[in-house]
Formats: sequence, C-alpha cells, structure tokens
Amino acid sequence: MPRFKIHHVTKYIYESRVIDSANQIILYPIKDEYQEVLKHELNITGDPLVEIYKDYYGNEVGSFATPELHKELIIDSRIEVITRPRQQPDDAKPKEEQWGHLQQVRNKVTLIDFLKVEQFDALAEITSIVELAHTLESTPFAAALKLNEFVFENFRYIKGITNVETTLNEIWKLKAGVCQDFAHILSAMLRIINIPARYVSGYVCPNKSGMRGEGATHAWVEAYIPFFGWLGLDPTNNCIVNDLHVRLAVGRNFTDCSPVKGTYKGTSEQTLEVGVTVSYEDGYSKEDFNTVMTPQPKLNETQNSYRRYMEMQQQQ
Repeated sequence: MPRFKIHHVTKYIYESRVIDSANQIILYPIKDEYQEVLKHELNITGDPLVEIYKDYYGNEVGSFATPELHKELIIDSRIEVITRPRQQPDDAKPKEEQWGHLQQVRNKVTLIDFLKVEQFDALAEITSIVELAHTLESTPFAAALKLNEFVFENFRYIKGITNVETTLNEIWKLKAGVCQDFAHILSAMLRIINIPARYVSGYVCPNKSGMRGEGATHAWVEAYIPFFGWLGLDPTNNCIVNDLHVRLAVGRNFTDCSPVKGTYKGTSEQTLEVGVTVSYEDGYSKEDFNTVMTPQPKLNETQNSYRRYMEMQQQQ
C-alpha cells in the first residue's frame, strides 16, 4: 500500500490591498476503503475560522473569510495518505443485461447529474464517433475503455494552450490540452451513450514512472459500470485508476471540484502562484510550480466592486 505526502500551496498576491475576501476550498482528501488520510494540516493567512461541510456530491468543503485589508492570501495544505488497490469489473454478465441495467438506473437521483450532455457545436460529430465505439464493443466497460483510449491517442498533451474556461468546442478543435480537458471530453463521450460519468480532481503519484501530471493537481473521470459501481479512468495516461491516484473531490465538472474559489472586494490585479510537491516513501519528490497573472478590468477609481476568482492553475 503506497504512502504519499502531498504539499499544495496556493498564493494570491494583489497589486494593492483588497478587503472582504470570501473563499471556498476543496482540499480535503476523500476518506473511504481505498484511501486512508493519516494527516492533514491546513494553514491560511490570518488563521481564519474554516467552516467545513459536505456538499451535494459528498465532498468536504471549507469556507472562510478574510475581512481585513490584505495584499496576499496563502492557502497551504499538507496531506499524508495511504491508498489501496482496487478490483476491476469482471464484465461477465451479458452485454444486453448490462446496457439494460443502465437504462433502468438513468433516472436515479444520484446519477441524473452525471448523465446530462452539454450542448455544443461539435456534439453531432462526437456522437458519431462515440456510437461507433458503442456498436463495436460488447459491454459498457469495454466501450468506456475504448473511449478512454480514443482520447489518449487523439489529443495532444500540451500545457498552456487552454484554461479553466476553455469550452468543449475549443478543446475539440484544438485536439489538445491537459488532463482537465481530457476529462471534460471523456465525460461528455460517456454520457452520450448513457454511461454516467463524473469528474474527479486530485493528484497522480506515479514515482518516476513517466505518467503525465505527476507533481501537480490532476483530473480524471469515474464511469458508472453496471453491477460494479464507479470505475476511475485516466484518459491523460490511458489507464484504469488504481492506488497511484489520490482523490480530492467528485462532481459534474471542474467547477464542482475547483480546489480554491471565492470573491474579494477591490479592483486590484492579482498574481496566482500554485505549487504542488509529491513525496514518496523512498525519499524521491516531484514538484510542479505555476504562476498566472489574472488582471481585473479597469474601473472608475471611485468604484469598489466585487470580483470573482478561482484557482486558475489547470489540473494538469
């Protein structure tokens, strides 16, 4: 059972002082039979009171406020976690029974949100590709693996050409992006053929195995497989998720799982610095660091307006 130490720092630096910052964080690792959280230390500028609650999807969410004037905000999260291996679907039941099961559960409240297909210009083109996989493959599990492989083989992994607001149309035209974009495309494809799919945020910890996304925030997809449950698929690395992935949150998309987002009062430009370090039991560590300028629109000097921000570093 691998043990990982993960240090995730988010730092906002403002050109001039801002006030009344209100924030939401989803930095609490999921706790279940596959993931044991040994330690979690959270330090935030000003040591505010953090109220923790469970959201609709079962994620632990923290909220806090910084009402006083400040020029920077640092959110420092350190976790130590043990992950355990998972079984794969045996896929023994007849394909007709499996697809029929998906038809029966499609109206379950817990799955409805994960079946909604976004409307976008390339939907018809993507649907034709997805239906081909659906027709050729025998079971939902096999079709999901085929689509996971399709995204891996047909999209280039390139950092910096997309951002958290890049649409499905843009991703499809570029045929490139990072893990967040790969997960966005794969979840849409799965939903088209009635396989519930949810977005997962977290970290990938392969320890020098060459997997993409090591030492940074990462994203992948969980597909609902009949008579099995949720199966993690990582289209960025074309693999089934096992004990090298650490989960933070699940949701419909990135917005539901964004590690940090909130508002502040002021018109100042801001710089976002995000660093993630993953350390292993053998002493090896991998670090990823990113800086993003997020300028605010110019306003009349007498105006004092609320501006929304989120963690602009993509999940890699």
